[in-house]
Order: sequence, then C-alpha cells, then structure tokens
Amino acid sequence: MKQIWAPWRLQYVAAPKAEGCIFCAAAAGGDDRASLIVYRGTLAFAILNLFPYNSGHLMVVPYQHRARLSELNDAEALDLVRLVDLSIRAQEMAFHPEGTNVGMNLGRAAGAGIEDHLHVHVVPRWVGDTNFMPVLTDTKVIPEHLEATYQRLRDAFAALTQAEPARRTKHGGA
Repeated sequence: MKQIWAPWRLQYVAAPKAEGCIFCAAAAGGDDRASLIVYRGTLAFAILNLFPYNSGHLMVVPYQHRARLSELNDAEALDLVRLVDLSIRAQEMAFHPEGTNVGMNLGRAAGAGIEDHLHVHVVPRWVGDTNFMPVLTDTKVIPEHLEATYQRLRDAFAALTQAEPARRTKHGGA
C-alpha cells in the first residue's frame, strides 16, 4: 500500500480554529480577492485552498451551509457538479495539468478539516508533482504565489464563461 504524506498541512491542522464557518464568511464577504473566491456561480462558488496540495487547488462550495450531499436540493447538487466541471476546465486552461483529482472528505475520520460545510476539492495534477521535499524537510514546494494563481484562474473562468449570459444572483453573479 502506498502512503500519501502531506506534512505541510500540519500548519493548517495545528492552527487554532476560527469561530464560525470560513466558507460562509468568505461567501458573505465583499472582497472576493481577499477571500480567494475565483468564481461565483448561482448556488455554489469556487475558492482557492489556502493550504494547497498543488498550484491551482480549488474547492467548490455550495452557498448554503450543508454538511452532506443528501442535504442539497437538486438545483444545488447540479450547480455544484457543473461548477466542478467548470473548475477543471479553468485549471486546464490556466495550468495545463496532466490529470485532476476530484474528491470530498466527509467527516473527521475521512480527513475533513471543515466538517460542517460540504466542499469538493479539485486538484490539478502532473506526473512527478510530488518529490523528496515533503518527506525529507516537511516542506511542500508550491511554485506559484496564491495571488498569481488567483489571477490566472479568475482570467480562465472569465474566458470560459464570457460566451454564457451573465448570471446575476444575490451572491454577485458571474
């Protein structure tokens, strides 16, 4: 059995937990750049992971605070899946990955850092994107600053959605 080591995540795991839900706070906030929200859909949004596994690591999150897929209505579930697909296409446009991991960690035992607000991880992958650094030095090399990653993905989402009619919602639209 192979093991995946992610010691750089210790900074996140060991940090004191903020009061309230970080996803709800980000969605309600007025500054998408500060919150790292790269795209707002109708019922879900895409946000950069502050502690990414790779450059471009996104999380797709429903606006409604829901812990389980079964708590989403059909429209929320459909929008979530469509935004996962759009996120993959934006990552492909911005980063040209060789593959993508898409997944959810439901519950603490499954590795969920934020258990109470459902979110889907969308992680671009490249052959050989792991190396000796995490194993030997407890350090993960992320080759691009989050601000640059944010702008690349915002531009990709804009390019992919400019042909679609603008979707204005109570959350700010497209």
